[in-house]
Parts: sequence; C-alpha cells; structure tokens
Amino acid sequence: MSNASTASSDHRSQVHTEVRRPIEAVVSRVVMFFFGVIEVLIAIRFVFTLFGANAEAGFVKLVHDLSGIFMTPFNAIFETQSVSGATFEWSALVAIAVYALIAWGIVALVRAASPRRRSETVERVEKVEKDDAGTVV
Repeated sequence: MSNASTASSDHRSQVHTEVRRPIEAVVSRVVMFFFGVIEVLIAIRFVFTLFGANAEAGFVKLVHDLSGIFMTPFNAIFETQSVSGATFEWSALVAIAVYALIAWGIVALVRAASPRRRSETVERVEKVEKDDAGTVV
C-alpha cells in the first residue's frame, strides 16, 4: 500500500492501492488444499501399511481412521499383497490418482467458468481540504 501527500499545508490527499485476487483463484487454492490433504493422508496410510506399522499406535490409528473415509470407494478394487509383514495397498495408489484427477477437474471447471485470469489493482484517492480555521470541509 502506498501513500502520497501533497506539499500544501491546507490540502492533503492519500492514494490507497490494493490488489484484488480473482475469486476463482481463491476457490482453486481451497480445492487444491482440500484434495492435497486427502492425498497426503492416503499416502501416509500407504507408507504405514507398506512398512508394517503397528496399527494400534495412536498416530497410525488416527491416519487410518481419517483416510478410511476417503478409501471406502477404492477398498475392493484390488487385493492387498503381503510379503514379510509388509502390505502393498494398490487401492491407495488408485485413490491418490483419482482424487488428483477430481481436484484437477474442479479447478479446470472453475477456471473455464471465470472470465478473469489476473489480479486487478484498485486505487482510491482521498482528498482532505481544510479552511483557514483548520476545520475539514
């Protein structure tokens, strides 16, 4: 924000500059954040399952409970494969890919529906004038 004042003692003006981001940029960031959190949860679940983490440990249980909601549509797609206590959960990888595609599709739809692509700069000039007695007119 920049401010400029005139040199006169009884006239003063200020210029306020603000940059407004398009609403579609904000919506796109919120969508990407939301789906990013889902994908990270599923990825952590995948790694925990792969390395045979203790399912009764607090953090592991929390991650499995939170990601389980988002894994429900994908659980029956592939069978899990286990070797020496490590389990490879193919359905988690499919879920990550599908959620990434859904996020991309929503963002593409929001961008296609919006006419504006860039931020806009708005400037507002305020002028204050005082009379000889020093009161604002």
